[in-house]
Amino acid sequence: MLLNSIKLTNFKNYEALSLQFCDGINCFVGENGMGKTNLLDAIYLSCMTKNYFGLTDRQLVFHERDFFRIESNFEKEALQKVVAKFQKGKKKEITLNGKTYDKFSEHIGRFPIVMVSPDDIKVILEGSEVRRKFIDNVLSQEDPFYLKSLMDYNRILKQRNAALKSMKDRGGPDEELLLTYDNQMLEPAAFIHERRKAFLSDFIPVLKAMYLVISGGNEQVNCIYKSSLNDQPLALALKETRMKDFYLQYTSKGIHKDDLVFEFEDRPLKKFASQGQRKTFLLALKLAQFEFLRRKKGNAPILLLDDIFDKLDHLRVNKLVKLLTQESFGQVFITDTDESRMTNLVEKTDLNFLRFTIKEGKAYQEHEAQR
Repeated sequence: MLLNSIKLTNFKNYEALSLQFCDGINCFVGENGMGKTNLLDAIYLSCMTKNYFGLTDRQLVFHERDFFRIESNFEKEALQKVVAKFQKGKKKEITLNGKTYDKFSEHIGRFPIVMVSPDDIKVILEGSEVRRKFIDNVLSQEDPFYLKSLMDYNRILKQRNAALKSMKDRGGPDEELLLTYDNQMLEPAAFIHERRKAFLSDFIPVLKAMYLVISGGNEQVNCIYKSSLNDQPLALALKETRMKDFYLQYTSKGIHKDDLVFEFEDRPLKKFASQGQRKTFLLALKLAQFEFLRRKKGNAPILLLDDIFDKLDHLRVNKLVKLLTQESFGQVFITDTDESRMTNLVEKTDLNFLRFTIKEGKAYQEHEAQR
């Protein structure tokens, strides 16, 4: 699978831009604030229907304009054109080969993608919701039924929580109503829990191996899956916590409370790893995601790497580039502030390479190495 070209109109800081890409490494270089990350975000949106950083669609529109449009041309068995467009006052629209999606979820996983960004440090430093989103991002791209189950579970959970809040002035929980919601949650929750367990069983060994490669084999990491469903069935947990939930006015147990515990040398990664070690872990986490999707989908996802060299020493940079230049990594898009770094590293390989200089919403192709 390849992204052959992209055309942006009024997207973020790009009023009009059209680029063609190679099947190897495509590097966007330039100073900070010029729009390198915005290009990666446009590619991500074309694959996942939403931007990577949680912005509203209105916030993606070029200064004082009222719409944006992204046209992406993929090669996957045949040429496929994806268009994402948004106009203020209307809902965003995604089309594939001219046909509009009724549900954006139908597009997820069609063009698998993995993005690595400095913003990903939240996976280590912030709460469990961020780590659940990581798992859900991977599995939603791999399994459409997982995404449907997740959407069903979250819809019922929202209804249950709204019901708990409405019972505040009644003096006690409505047992019959809560039991109805509980029963509806059981099937999607059980499926999601089993899929997460199976995923992590496959994923964690790859994560450890990736970390060893990038770090040079000097450090050990681990990942532990925490879930209340590991200890008891959801039906029993919901029954035991019904009165507690009534007083809290939200559902206190379920797969929406699952978490991942990251360890570094058998201690909490968040507390005991350096900035460089944290970044190495994040890279290993995302490259393990890439490898999981590659195996499950049968072809390499598109890989987006934003500002990955900061806080990595020379050894880890070389180890990482050696990984990326393997044939299995397919098409890579990478941003860098150093004009010559990626050029010098990639020219030693047999990969096709394009380098674009990004400056104030414009892109100039400065270097090409076609093998």
